[in-house]
Amino acid sequence: MNGKKKKVRKILTVFIIILAIMAGGLLFVLTHTQIIVGMIQKLSAGTVNTANVFEPLGEPMEGLKDNGQYVITEIKYSDHYPNSYLDITYPNRDRDASNPTLIYFHGGGFFGGSKSVGDPLAESDATALLDDICAEGFNLVNIDYVLVPEYYFPDPLVQANEAFLFLTEHAEEYHLDMNRVVIMGSSAGAIMTSQLGSVITNPEYAGILGISPVLKPEQIEAVVLDDAPLAYDKFSLGTKILVGNYVKGSIFLNREEIKRYNNILWVDSNYPPAVLLGSEYYVDMRDMDTALTEAGVTHVLIDPLAERGLEMAHCFVASERADDVARDAFERMIGFLKNTRQ
Repeated sequence: MNGKKKKVRKILTVFIIILAIMAGGLLFVLTHTQIIVGMIQKLSAGTVNTANVFEPLGEPMEGLKDNGQYVITEIKYSDHYPNSYLDITYPNRDRDASNPTLIYFHGGGFFGGSKSVGDPLAESDATALLDDICAEGFNLVNIDYVLVPEYYFPDPLVQANEAFLFLTEHAEEYHLDMNRVVIMGSSAGAIMTSQLGSVITNPEYAGILGISPVLKPEQIEAVVLDDAPLAYDKFSLGTKILVGNYVKGSIFLNREEIKRYNNILWVDSNYPPAVLLGSEYYVDMRDMDTALTEAGVTHVLIDPLAERGLEMAHCFVASERADDVARDAFERMIGFLKNTRQ
């Protein structure tokens, strides 16, 4: 019997050691999230941009597209950060037409994606979406920004502010109305857009991020948050890995770090009118909806799960050419933006 007990104890000891090693390994990974994100970047390399470079990703071009829209690409807006290039698309060759300016930030989990190829995490065609938004009468500015692991929160927001400065200083050159601005982003870009809405309208939030906003609240007609993960405490593990890596390289954010990241906590009555598109992150968009309602901010929540009982893909509105639910969301978004024009 004693021999059997010793054998059981040995087996149990080995089992505990294995569990401890596995737990230690898991803890190490969760406190060094770039290990996982770096693997994703390596797997994505060659299909989407995952790098920080000081050269344009494509050949600069200017002229008419096949759809009749006029485009200028790879315009350098700053020397301070890599990936500091933007494209401008006009509804047609008449660049003197009086159109509001819609500024767009792509998604990609802050590890990849670009203004040219969109978000590697989304299942739909963001490029077609932007063409269709432009066709509705917007001069569309599509902006690249820095990625992990060299750059972290709030670097992309600081860089976005530099882009706003460039656009303001060169508004006449590029025929842009910077007094009628819509800011839109999808996924990671929607996080940026949501935070920029607070940076521009809430001096206290701008202060804790160390940003002096270029744009004033009265210049912003609206923001569009296309499926923004904001409520960190409610994230899945996968989302915590991506966002935690962006914020500090770990999923274990403290209260102050979450407070700096989650701008829902900073919404007040000065926040811009907003369109909220919720699908994968419908919980976050509902939380933002509640905050905006309590603050008395004009906004609309487009939530197919609540409205139709339908679970839609991440950033589903980009499927508006092929899907009726997405098309309805697109038309409601455009209708809201046109109704809020000053």
